[in-house]
Formats: sequence, C-alpha cells, structure tokens
Amino acid sequence: MDTSQPLVVTLPANPTREDSARLCAELAAAPPGEVVCEVGALARADLAAVDALARLKLAAGRRGHRIRFHGAGPELRALLLLTGLGETLGL
Repeated sequence: MDTSQPLVVTLPANPTREDSARLCAELAAAPPGEVVCEVGALARADLAAVDALARLKLAAGRRGHRIRFHGAGPELRALLLLTGLGETLGL
C-alpha cells in the first residue's frame, strides 16, 4: 500500500458475512497502514451493519492498520452509540 494514500474499502448497501469476510481478507493482505472504510452506501442501519463494522475494526487492529469510517449517517451513528460501539469505532 502506498503510505501517502490510504486503502479504501467500501461496505456494500446490505453487508453479509461473506462481504465482511472478503473485506477482512483484503485488510489482511495489505501491509499495515491507514484504511478508510466508506459506509455511506449502507441501505439501512441494522445489526448486520454493526457486525460488519466491528469485524472490520478487529481485522484492521490485528493487522496493524489505523481504520476510520467515513460517511456514517445519523441512524448508524445512533445505533452504534446504543450498542456501545460508537466510541470504539471512532464515530
């Protein structure tokens, strides 16, 4: 990964476990660095989205990445706060 440009991954509109696994594998294959996860395409804020974000955060941390989430809407932010993950995920 070019250290001047972050790796950008995009969470699909309706993330599945397979999507999470694919994105986590992408993070595992990349050298440690900055990662931006674009979440603006999410169709709805639900527990599947929260699960996907938590998995990505864990996978990034294990590989030494600094991950930040971009494009979270108010519903997703509220759900993350409700689940206690808002601060953990940096939103």
